[in-house]
Amino acid sequence: MSELQINTTQNVKITFNAAGAGERLLAFIIDMAIKIGYMLVLNWTFGAFDNMDQWSQIAINTVLSFPVMLYTLVLESVLQGQTIGKRILKIRVVKIDGYQASFSDYVVRWFFRIVDVYIFGLGFFVMLFNKKAQRIGDMAAGTAVIALKNNVNISHTILENLKDNYKPTYPNVIKLSDNDARIIKETFQVARVARDYQTLIKLRQKIIEVVGIKTVIQSNDVEFIDVILKDYNFYTQSM
Repeated sequence: MSELQINTTQNVKITFNAAGAGERLLAFIIDMAIKIGYMLVLNWTFGAFDNMDQWSQIAINTVLSFPVMLYTLVLESVLQGQTIGKRILKIRVVKIDGYQASFSDYVVRWFFRIVDVYIFGLGFFVMLFNKKAQRIGDMAAGTAVIALKNNVNISHTILENLKDNYKPTYPNVIKLSDNDARIIKETFQVARVARDYQTLIKLRQKIIEVVGIKTVIQSNDVEFIDVILKDYNFYTQSM
């Protein structure tokens, strides 16, 4: 499994494990099996339409095949970079800066499946020879697929000491994943020591965007990010 280094401002580096071509292929096979199962059920359920004229059958088949065509795009958008296959394999699509990809990024990746998947599986061979294990769609969208599995328990890297009477400020932090919290904490620690204020500003802006915070109470970036990490620990430890 290759490492994926993501550079922030002032050359602060964050390291991920890029999902291997084998993991991505297996996730693809799982997703394909789900699609085939769906089509088989449709074929059995809607066999009554066989007696219709040709154009009516084409129209019905086109409408019913939309879930198969849009499967990857819809699920990656709704499940934050995962399909069912990716979720089972514990891999996820992220932007090359390590954060949540946008809907437009997923659209670009989905469109390039025409090349990556349906032209002799070209994307699989591109991944084998790409240092970041990116297929053509990833390179076009500026995304990568990372492994969420870690050799060290991720709770060790995001744990914060909380007082018994701690009161959280931002309940929306539960939108973050453990991996998001780890990235935030690692970037925060490095940037704070290096006094990399530009990275702290960008990190704050990204947190506000992803979490959906309307009003920031803290007076500076360091206090805000510190509260975000503590709030995340408060809510996840209570679950």
